[in-house]
Amino acid sequence: MSSSIKIIEGSERANILFPRGTKFHINDVLYSSKSQRNLLSFKDIRHNGYHIETISEGNDEYLQITSIIQGNKIILEKLFALSFGLYYTRISTIESYAIINQKFIDDFII
Repeated sequence: MSSSIKIIEGSERANILFPRGTKFHINDVLYSSKSQRNLLSFKDIRHNGYHIETISEGNDEYLQITSIIQGNKIILEKLFALSFGLYYTRISTIESYAIINQKFIDDFII
């Protein structure tokens, strides 16, 4: 793996909107314009007050994002996932924003 100095261009706050409307607001997300994929850790999910579970239905695996509301567990999102040691799921981009990193002069699109 290359040095992170060459890959990471900055950090910013990320606002993620999932298909069923669940919103995550995560601070200090690392950004690289060279990356086509990004990682969202279990810690980031828990920090936002949600839980994540893996379930299998037949041959398919899913990640479920849940929350406890008034003592009841509610499934907020159910995302098809592939597991290769890490779980992989796809969330479609609905909006992009330009950010300016304080350490860099250039604008980056995420």
